[in-house]
Amino acid sequence: MHPHFWLLLPQEILTVVLSQLDTQDLARLAATCRTLWRDAPGPPPRPMPPLRPMGPVETELRRRATAHGLHIGSSLPEGALSWVPYLLKRALRDAQRREASLAVGGGVSVFVDAEGGMLTCGRENRQPACNYPRFILGHDWGADVDPGQPRVIGPPTPVPSMQGRRIASVAASHWHCLALSRTGQVYSWGNGGSGSLGHANGSARAVPSRIESLSRIESIAVGPYLTSAAADDQGRLFTWGRAGSTAEAMPTGLGYKLHPGIHSQLTPKRVDALSGDRVVGVSLGYGFTLAVTDAGAVCSFGYSREGALGHGSFEAEVLPRWIEALAQTGRRFVAVAAGTLHAFALTEEGELYGWGDRSANGHGPNQAHFEPTPRQLTAFVGHPVKHVGAGRRSSCVVTEKGELFTWGDGSFGRLGHNSVMDESTPKRVEGLRAATVTVSAISESHHTLVADADGGVWAFGGGMALGLGTPGAVQPQDYVLQPSPIHTLRVRASESPGVLQFRWYR
Repeated sequence: MHPHFWLLLPQEILTVVLSQLDTQDLARLAATCRTLWRDAPGPPPRPMPPLRPMGPVETELRRRATAHGLHIGSSLPEGALSWVPYLLKRALRDAQRREASLAVGGGVSVFVDAEGGMLTCGRENRQPACNYPRFILGHDWGADVDPGQPRVIGPPTPVPSMQGRRIASVAASHWHCLALSRTGQVYSWGNGGSGSLGHANGSARAVPSRIESLSRIESIAVGPYLTSAAADDQGRLFTWGRAGSTAEAMPTGLGYKLHPGIHSQLTPKRVDALSGDRVVGVSLGYGFTLAVTDAGAVCSFGYSREGALGHGSFEAEVLPRWIEALAQTGRRFVAVAAGTLHAFALTEEGELYGWGDRSANGHGPNQAHFEPTPRQLTAFVGHPVKHVGAGRRSSCVVTEKGELFTWGDGSFGRLGHNSVMDESTPKRVEGLRAATVTVSAISESHHTLVADADGGVWAFGGGMALGLGTPGAVQPQDYVLQPSPIHTLRVRASESPGVLQFRWYR
């Protein structure tokens, strides 16, 4: 198609077309036809100059920024050459916070490749001795397999039932997984105990099944407590799964009370306490939930073991409560990450605040066993953060420069420092100095995954879910203490190659 074809469309139709493109496709279009994004020339100066004319791409990017709660100033920041490259940079970063091309769970890894296809690898027990079968790889093994033997997939392998669907984001825990399509549909599979899969019958699902009650979803999350959450394009937050307590005065970790005697919420239910706010991000820990709104505020609810709620105490919260210590900073928060018993909040400027379990909150060894009040991590002062992940007593951070830092529980080599030693403060992963890291995911069990700016994937840690095996072979359970590339996989790059030529503001 000739690049100037777009200029022949009526403005009304062009506006509709641009609104249907995802951020990376919009970036590619802008790179192909720069007439669409260059600042339109203004009329000669007058005593009262009119508003600056804007091209259609800039108009669409500003609309998206407003919808997602991004504050856009009236003048370009220092170093920015033009509005569209700057706005695209912001939009791509916002999309990266809401979309995940990789996820790690207990013995499983889930990936979204460059074409939007979903792949998994790892190990699941088809019929373990306990009453909680782990159908977590998403593959239908058929009836002619030994139900008593574990199923193992060495290299990342496409999930047959998801072929033909473009996936935007994946989330994984020890027991269940979610996948979000680019059309806003949510699929779940794994252990259906306590309603974690969002289906009314609460049964396990070996292959991904659509949650019919959810649509137009923009972000998803799963937790180690058999809980799940999703936020739609109107900012409504839905939660479902296991109830932490059925006592009238105790929390469920879901953001609402359940009737006495009810132990789980089988289908997604809206958190009505947040009906006056627009939720743009959510993360789940062990019995607690964090949510961030388009206004840049952070709330939490559920259990507060080791001060995980961030309210300065260890009292549980039935309903969402705003974290006052974060509000008092005067900062606008854009992302949250919940580990098993610790948590983080990230500001628009790349400042990182942590609290909860001392071993993983990033504040170092010279602190109390619990940190119930959020404090800024001094390790990243002057080194803006663009992505943060939290697992079981371990954490990872990606800086604006593409550096990866990990700390916490170092068992199985999950920190990537060529050892199994713990690290009380953030430490850079030396094995990735030559790579520009864009996103990382650290497991609640044994391993860590990392993606670079070119879509390459690296893995380290222990277990069967590293994806380093070759087709037809079973991966050994050796520890991998340093980042190793998964040569058979390419995930969706976090920044569109077609936009890099803009030489945008950084």
